[in-house]
Amino acid sequence: MNQPPQRVSPIQSPDEYVLPGRAEGGAAQDTHRQTQFLLGGDLQLFAEAMGLQLRLVKDAYPSKYRTHALAAIMGLWSRTYAALGDALLLTARGSYGSTLPLVRAACELIAAQEALRGGEMDEHTKWLFQTLTPNETFKAFEFEMGRFFSGEVLASDPLLRGVYRPASDLGRPNFGATLLQVAPESNNVRLALTFADTSFHLGWAEIVAGWLLALASRQLRVIVDAEGLFPVSDEARAAYEAVQGRIAAALARDDRARIEEVDDAGTRRYLVHDFRRQSSGAPKKFLL
Repeated sequence: MNQPPQRVSPIQSPDEYVLPGRAEGGAAQDTHRQTQFLLGGDLQLFAEAMGLQLRLVKDAYPSKYRTHALAAIMGLWSRTYAALGDALLLTARGSYGSTLPLVRAACELIAAQEALRGGEMDEHTKWLFQTLTPNETFKAFEFEMGRFFSGEVLASDPLLRGVYRPASDLGRPNFGATLLQVAPESNNVRLALTFADTSFHLGWAEIVAGWLLALASRQLRVIVDAEGLFPVSDEARAAYEAVQGRIAAALARDDRARIEEVDDAGTRRYLVHDFRRQSSGAPKKFLL
């Protein structure tokens, strides 16, 4: 296929990734402190994975790498990077429920990159040929939507599926999802609702941080696997393999809160493991 006429300009990126700073005050300040203390290892791993992403972006800066195919993946990658970073910021502020749309979006963006890398790049090329032109009817400039969604990758990729499904269901106005977010101390005797609570919750923090680590790891894999489009040095590959191993070990801890998809008499449900507000509390299981 012929190449679109547009030239790919130099792609600017941040020099480094910086973990979220301390909140100004209130409950969010204490939440940030406890997040740093109890999830410090996760935070450092996340920062390392985000920093490695920036390194790979910088390595692809020279003009010889600036193809339309690279631009297609890079645009989605940029959105993924922002979503992951913003989700961690919200986690450090105790706004756990607000991370769910960002986690879901990151899954969809990574899946789209994987689909492009895996053989659907012509979709982007065809779109470029028919957009970025004046529209005389509306006296506007065309940024044609170019709808693209890879449900196939989301369904077939175990990591993405394992994050996307629970994050999507928890982000919707489902009753059980609402209870787990705003009334996690409820039981058969009382409904213990809170309103806009940002106090620390170890279970939620570990679940979301685990998802973000998994997605940062998966995003790195997309780029390393796309070596024909992106330059991946031996040093960068070694760094990738090292951080992948450490993330896998962190997520494999059997004492961290996590959500597992289970089959209950033919119905897909979610089993929440080791859910507790404080590290000193007794871990609980919930079935959604």
